[in-house]
Amino acid sequence: MSRQKTPDDAVFEALIATAIAAGVVVMRVYDGGFAVEHKGDASPVTEADRLAEQVILADLARLVPGIPVVAEEACADGLIPAVGATFFLVDPVDGTREFISRNGDFTVNIGLVENGEPTLGIVYAPARGDLYAGRLGKGAEHLTIVDGAIAHRRAIHVADPAASPPRILASRSHRTPETDEFIARFPGASLVVAGSSLKFCLMAAGEADLYPRMGPTMQWDTAAGDAVLRAAGGMVETIDGETFVYGPGAGDGVRAFANPWFVARGAERVAAIA
Repeated sequence: MSRQKTPDDAVFEALIATAIAAGVVVMRVYDGGFAVEHKGDASPVTEADRLAEQVILADLARLVPGIPVVAEEACADGLIPAVGATFFLVDPVDGTREFISRNGDFTVNIGLVENGEPTLGIVYAPARGDLYAGRLGKGAEHLTIVDGAIAHRRAIHVADPAASPPRILASRSHRTPETDEFIARFPGASLVVAGSSLKFCLMAAGEADLYPRMGPTMQWDTAAGDAVLRAAGGMVETIDGETFVYGPGAGDGVRAFANPWFVARGAERVAAIA
């Protein structure tokens, strides 16, 4: 599909409202009782994932008809659409383990990919009232959400120059020995611990400088946060320094949307020393 289908300002604002509405559904489950199930890959899922995805898919069908949507729970059920150059990636609750442990570090994620690049991202942490949104070439924002409405919004940008030694984001639930080896390359670095796609957003807001991820992730886990980071002046590369691209790759079914290991960076100076 052509870039002419990229959402305009009005649709972008409507998608922010969609993320907020999905967050209302998520918090309704979060504040009540919920059962935890496990999918075929042993990852946890709750009613919040399914209900929030229904909200998002309904709005996308209305707002941007004709653009395919690759959504986590639909894919888990075998509903994997054919995609072209333009498609959405949706994770209705990224950080389900954080949701289950009730630490607030879970997010609603809506990302748009065009020609392999994430160009629009909305990441909403409903338990915290923090929403991050960005469009490539148009900058990124942090929005404060109170009672389901936007109370404040401000432009954000990666820290430049970066802190020295850098502030490195570490996953709350998914640390690996390879990640620890990467962190050890920066003596004196401070660790910023966070869950879900919030890690991209904290870097976009200038609160961290590096985010290494040497472990399994899926494209719907990263696209929205990646888009916010890139809009804020950051970058994401594979651990070999190659361009980090989106779209079906090798593998069958959902595995076609698996990510390679990556390093997300803020200011260019960090890229030069990492």
